[in-house]
Amino acid sequence: MKITNLAKLKPKKLIVFDLDGTLAPTKSVIDAEMSSLMAKLLAAKKVAVIGGGKYALFQEQLLGKLKAPQELLQHLYLFPTTSTSFYRYQRGWKRIYRHELSVAERRKIKQAFAAALAAVNYRAPQKTYGQVIEDRGTQVTFSALGQDVVKVLGRRGVALKEQWLKENKPLKMRIAKLVAKAVPDLEVHAAGFTSIDVTKKGIDKAYGLRQIEKQLHVKIKDMLFVGDAIFPGGNDYAVVKTGVDYVQVRDPEQTKKVIAAVLEK
Repeated sequence: MKITNLAKLKPKKLIVFDLDGTLAPTKSVIDAEMSSLMAKLLAAKKVAVIGGGKYALFQEQLLGKLKAPQELLQHLYLFPTTSTSFYRYQRGWKRIYRHELSVAERRKIKQAFAAALAAVNYRAPQKTYGQVIEDRGTQVTFSALGQDVVKVLGRRGVALKEQWLKENKPLKMRIAKLVAKAVPDLEVHAAGFTSIDVTKKGIDKAYGLRQIEKQLHVKIKDMLFVGDAIFPGGNDYAVVKTGVDYVQVRDPEQTKKVIAAVLEK
């Protein structure tokens, strides 16, 4: 159920966050205020983070800036690449599972992207930064401006991604639909500003919530999900079908208000 009034938040055992656009700007690190709030939240609740990025990005965007004692990290659970893998802290970060795509599946996805881009007469930006189609093992991701645009350009890179989506959202969704038609046995997510992710069938953020329920023994009714794209076509929208209570935020600044409200409870 969508929660629109933070004053009506019910106490929850576990808070689940999207990463990009929710805890941090796209492909950027959490700021000092978010780090402090997350540490306070970890002292009071279990916390899970589900995002489309690979584990290395979780380390860079979240863990590298999170100022929390090691004993509190035991309350933090990470689900990179749209929950195709799961990490938890056990005297260091340990991988619990990983749903790898086969070599044949990854080859088929790359071929599907090439065919879809040709079908829409796609014109790539004059300059890209890093890989445009990245094989993450558990996920293959198309990023229109390249995987490293924010790493290289910082805030200008974030602005470029926002501008690309503003100008190309219908095109992006068309590409995603063509890829989905070409690989019906796999899952296609039109994620973030410039990305399209492909994973094994049935793996989305709803799957992530069910894995949290299974792995951590917390019922979905006892969770709260916070994300910036909980709308039809958004990469967080899958959680709605689980019946989880959720708050849709615009950006990390709104997320900070949600965390503050949770802490007040």
